[in-house]
Amino acid sequence: MFRTAVIGTGVVGSAIALLLQQKGYTITGVCSKTGVSAARLAKRLGCGHSEKPEELLAQAEVIFLATPDRELGDVAGNLADSGRVEEGQVFFHLSGALPADILTPLREKGAAVGSVHPLQSFASVENAITNLKGSFFAFQGDEKAAETAFQIVKDLEGKPFMMKSEDKPLYHLGACIASNYLVALFHFAVSIYRAIGMSTEQATEALMPLIKGTLANIESLGPVKSLTGPVARGDVNTLEKHLEAIANLSPDLAKLYKTLGQYTVRVALEKGSIDKINAEKLISIFREGENTSV
Repeated sequence: MFRTAVIGTGVVGSAIALLLQQKGYTITGVCSKTGVSAARLAKRLGCGHSEKPEELLAQAEVIFLATPDRELGDVAGNLADSGRVEEGQVFFHLSGALPADILTPLREKGAAVGSVHPLQSFASVENAITNLKGSFFAFQGDEKAAETAFQIVKDLEGKPFMMKSEDKPLYHLGACIASNYLVALFHFAVSIYRAIGMSTEQATEALMPLIKGTLANIESLGPVKSLTGPVARGDVNTLEKHLEAIANLSPDLAKLYKTLGQYTVRVALEKGSIDKINAEKLISIFREGENTSV
């Protein structure tokens, strides 16, 4: 196991440090910009902390950079300029969107660099610790860093997979759609129920069993076979009622509903629950009233 330091003690960095310690890793130190969160985490870990990232390098074999994406380049450059980077050290950042090359200044000092992104949502440290087990971790970076990354992911009981640098934007896009946009869609559904008199709490309680059931179906059957509802049935009358109701509620939300409907038609076609003629009818309903001029 590797002597490990963590720079950046937000939710992700804190969760990684705590999990690695649980797995027997020695956390040599943690660092945050102001030192406040690092001090709090260090007390929990029983390790040292600092406001200066370069001070963590001397004792660590592996260094995780868990800073915000916008700060990664500067942190990497400052660490490289500190003169304390040792050949053979391994640096990982945890960004889903940025490639390992953002750490090039450290590579130029003889370190191996990589990007290790846990494909998971981090609402809180405790939530992250619970959810990380079994998650996929996307690795992209130097071959010298890959072996270390795969060992760490294995120790965290995760599932590693390799990816190319040029695929990171699409990878991150998929993650955002599955997580962030799922939250937005749930908010959309809750707003509809609020319009019929439910509170946010009531709407959430009412919809969660449906969400959980749908997710269970997706897990066991896959997304295509899990599609149900009026689009999957080609139920024109129901969809027309939906469109009338949402247009009266909010024209902006109606646009979103139509866009989602058009995509859902593609899924229904793939499922085979509607044919091309049905699909064309549904698409025309969802596109009705749109400005199609170029």
